[in-house]
Amino acid sequence: MTLEFLKPMTRFINTPLLSLLILFIVSACNEPTKNLETDLINNPKSAGESTNQQKTPAIEFTRMEYDFGRLIQGERATYAFKFKNTGTADLILSKVSASCGCTASSFTNTPIKPGKEGKVEIVFDSNGLRGIQNKTVTVLSNTSPSTTVLRLKAQVALP
Repeated sequence: MTLEFLKPMTRFINTPLLSLLILFIVSACNEPTKNLETDLINNPKSAGESTNQQKTPAIEFTRMEYDFGRLIQGERATYAFKFKNTGTADLILSKVSASCGCTASSFTNTPIKPGKEGKVEIVFDSNGLRGIQNKTVTVLSNTSPSTTVLRLKAQVALP
């Protein structure tokens, strides 16, 4: 069965549809851009407004990096990063994680009042390591920003 009688109709349908499509594209390109008025944007938590009204904790470490120096492979060395809550609300450390399995850490896990101090203790195990080592320990807390990165260095020599 041939549909020869539909051929003139498809040419008629295709031409107006194509014309409408071209007209739509051209008119859309000529539409001027509309600027958004700034009075529509009102975020009460933006820049200076919320920081003056909310109490927030802040963490300040006495040092952000510690160098264990030269260690003999297999030695374990310990260091405690001390910090102070310099904010106006209780500081809570929720997690401390090391960049590899060579460090074990313990930390103050009770709320630290403003002005009070805490610590993050690191145990560096040089077993199986050699050469210059650069490791990180990430502290997650209720501060802004919520993560603080501490750095450890050591030079591990063979026995």
